Amino acid sequence: MNILGSIVKNTLSLRKRFERGTHLSPEKNQHTQLIKLLKQAQYTEFGVHYQFNQVLESKKETTAVFKKNVPIFTYNKLFNEWWYKTLEGTQNVCWPGKVKYFALSSGTSESASKRIPVTADMLKSIKRTSVRQVIQLSKFDLPDETFWKGALLIGGSTKLTFKHKYYEGDLSGISAKNRPLWFQRYYKPGSKIAAQKNWEKKLEQIINSAPNWDIGFIVGIPSWVQLLLEKIIEKYNLKTIHDIWPNLNLYIHSGVAFDPYRKSFEKLFGKKVQLMESYLSSEGYFAFQTRPDQGSMTMILNGGIFFEFIPFDEQHFNDDGDVIDESKTYLIHEVKPDVDYAMLISTCAGTWRYLIGDVIRFTDVAKAEIVITGRTKHFLSITGEHLSVENMSKAISVAADEMNVEFNEYTVCAEKFGNLFAHRWYIGCDETNVDANMVKQKIDAHLRTINDDYDTERTSALKEVFVEILPNQKFLDFLKQEGKVGAQIKFPRVIKGEQLERWKKFITFD
Repeated sequence: MNILGSIVKNTLSLRKRFERGTHLSPEKNQHTQLIKLLKQAQYTEFGVHYQFNQVLESKKETTAVFKKNVPIFTYNKLFNEWWYKTLEGTQNVCWPGKVKYFALSSGTSESASKRIPVTADMLKSIKRTSVRQVIQLSKFDLPDETFWKGALLIGGSTKLTFKHKYYEGDLSGISAKNRPLWFQRYYKPGSKIAAQKNWEKKLEQIINSAPNWDIGFIVGIPSWVQLLLEKIIEKYNLKTIHDIWPNLNLYIHSGVAFDPYRKSFEKLFGKKVQLMESYLSSEGYFAFQTRPDQGSMTMILNGGIFFEFIPFDEQHFNDDGDVIDESKTYLIHEVKPDVDYAMLISTCAGTWRYLIGDVIRFTDVAKAEIVITGRTKHFLSITGEHLSVENMSKAISVAADEMNVEFNEYTVCAEKFGNLFAHRWYIGCDETNVDANMVKQKIDAHLRTINDDYDTERTSALKEVFVEILPNQKFLDFLKQEGKVGAQIKFPRVIKGEQLERWKKFITFD
């Protein structure tokens, strides 16, 4: 039986439950989710402290009272005031029961690991959303053989660390314990390799095993999947990855904007491969692409997560990307298209009004379709230019296309330039004789076209733009020095503070 057949067999009886709520409006779906979350958590320490019973009694004013009673939380605030108790084994803190698992998430800007609680209810939510995503593949133009070939998941180590009272590790490792038994037949690289904590050893083992597998689809962050495919092609002297995996027809990517990697992947593939974007983090599964070539993802509004949105502008966030007190939040039926919003989540993992740090934009409000445009801490606005990661990725992609070169990794910083300011770009490129000045001109010109604030500032306080071309390996080596090597790690697109100083020292003296 092929994998699609297995999925259908195992989920057909549950499909009505997966599709429950799809006929409801986004507003109704989200209101229902909030009520469920409040009812389940009303007798926890958090629920009692913030009077969830009072919120539930407010009926039509539930959302307004919820916002009034519960403040906005950052990770540090929520951990220091509440989550630390769950690490000590205390039950019923922010969610009923004991938290057995914590996902380690360092993000791209902080060195200390964050410990995100992963409850049994959250694992069920992620599993249900994953099945929904697989069901959506029927809308994609994929050959039948795709679904009975191997599924290569490039994730972190599935081996968890026991900390006396709980287990911690990558979300992929925690989720692996809940992976259906029927999936094991198709799952690659297999449990033994997947448990390997040393990323370089894992990479080597996958490469050595590659000829033994018939892969139908791959899941993983673009930078590390690209590295893996390049090494397989090099080791076996192939023209493209399809010389060894002819049935590879689908790549599910996440984590970073794909555009800077598109040209590189086209060279690695020997035929068209369908792309599907997903939005899964340690805090939950938020959205995935439901139609081929749509360029956006559909939010999951009935999956155990309640969303709020804060306009990402100077009225709601300061220059450091911190939310301003008393900022107004908007609900799913109140948002507008083409506006950048920072996202707040309340979830079945005991995450309440949590500022996750991602910035999204609605491309279609009625369908709840979004694109990720950046991070609250990863943007440039030293003079009011308001550059998002989306702006930067588009500009560098256009420059690469016009110059017919491949730019994969990049990071940008702001710096003083006399009495004014400048941007400095560090761009990864393995081709020789790339004209850095031409790259600068093209990036600068495109940013001036797509961002009016940037165009204005380039005539005043933002006096100069610099570009430095570095080998892509330089970026990977720096992550290794930082102790951030692995399939879940991403290089920061905007680099600041102490990390910037370490980066400058590294590229100067390494």
